[in-house]
Amino acid sequence: MEEILQFAGSYWWLIFIIGPVVGGWVGGVAKYNERRRRDRIELERVRRAPVGSVEGAPAQQPRADQQAEQADRDRQIERILADHDEVDRRWLDFELDVSKLIDYPLMTDMREPLTQTFHRAKRVADGLRPEAPEALRAAGSLERYREAVRDYEVAFEAAVREAKRRAQSAFSDAERGRLQTAQRLMALAESEASTPAERQSAYKQARKELDGLIALPDATTHDIERRIAGELSP
Repeated sequence: MEEILQFAGSYWWLIFIIGPVVGGWVGGVAKYNERRRRDRIELERVRRAPVGSVEGAPAQQPRADQQAEQADRDRQIERILADHDEVDRRWLDFELDVSKLIDYPLMTDMREPLTQTFHRAKRVADGLRPEAPEALRAAGSLERYREAVRDYEVAFEAAVREAKRRAQSAFSDAERGRLQTAQRLMALAESEASTPAERQSAYKQARKELDGLIALPDATTHDIERRIAGELSP
């Protein structure tokens, strides 16, 4: 014991070196224990949390929020379907109006790139349109359909502008004369004031005038023949 006291008395200054080391080690142990305690608490919290919950977010989206989100998506679906219908209506105004098709033949000329693009975009949009609007609630389906409808709109506008700009400029004077004759004959064929014989004859003559100049869409001819079916012989 005396030797220990002598050693401590001779090397008392070591306390300034050893003290911080020992103190740091003790403090480190305390911090380690505190971290372990917090980790155990957090682990227990996670274990008891509902499946699918994430830190900083509720375990489940409130029902009111879900309903509001679904209602907003349904409104978007309704708008894009209406936009699709509107472009279809505008195209139908051309497709079922022989006079317009004769005035703007580019709309049915599949040799023209803009016309090709328009009809291709229409097919894509029609192909993505579901039978029931609810089908567009699936993730990604509404976005793909919306993009297709927008392409359809843009392609239609471009085709219409070019068709109106060029009108009948691609035809010779003689060809334009035939187109005007066909236009008058078609008007006569569709007129209920004309006799059955006049309507039948006018329609057949109009088709001859258009032959080689404009290829009328099937929907156009079917619509005309349906409306004057009683006047046409087999």
